[in-house]
Amino acid sequence: MCGRTSLFASPSTLEERFDVAVADEYEPRYNVAPETPIATIRDDSPDALEHLHWGFVPGWADDPGEWNGLINARTESIDEKPAFRDAFERDTDGSAAGRCLIVADGFYEWQDRTDGTQPFRVERADGEPFAMAGVWARWEGEDRAVESTAILTTEPNELMDPLHHRMPVIFDADDERDWLGDEPPAKADLLEPHSGDGFEKYPISTAVNDPSNDSPEIVEPVDAPESDPQSGLDEFV
Repeated sequence: MCGRTSLFASPSTLEERFDVAVADEYEPRYNVAPETPIATIRDDSPDALEHLHWGFVPGWADDPGEWNGLINARTESIDEKPAFRDAFERDTDGSAAGRCLIVADGFYEWQDRTDGTQPFRVERADGEPFAMAGVWARWEGEDRAVESTAILTTEPNELMDPLHHRMPVIFDADDERDWLGDEPPAKADLLEPHSGDGFEKYPISTAVNDPSNDSPEIVEPVDAPESDPQSGLDEFV
């Protein structure tokens, strides 16, 4: 699962790293939560960093306000689920949907322990931003439109396994633009979790639990007591 991210890299860093234009409205975020804007690079506008609503609403939904937005999509069923299939295959039948990169410089995961829940931050050891796999869709009504997105998840690697049974699909830089191509990639490639090379994790304050706490203090490491993770976690979308 991936339910919280951050992106506070400078606009110049993002422009150089992803070869995109960053709008003047860009603001650093330390605690990006579902149902709020999240930074993306879409397949139909690969030269721009944009912000979409994090909580997927398919174009055929009756009303996005009544839709339980999906923040994650499982790679194992991405081409089977009606909500995500068109976006993954880009077989849109005239409606706007497709694949995108979710840009972040870290994400958060909560480890269930016998003595409570401990949040962790996962980031590149060099602090550089990276891209995760996403799908997006545009819902249009009579007086408004909603462009939304979800992050693809897969099985955990060795780094993530102690924290959760799912993790986001993370691309190496050389593979990012392939995800935005015309043809959908083989699911087998997506099911392989990132190696974890170049990434690290560390415990952080429970202040991250409150999305209104959006400041540099969120990413500071803390001393967390040792505890064995619980088993039998629930399945997520």
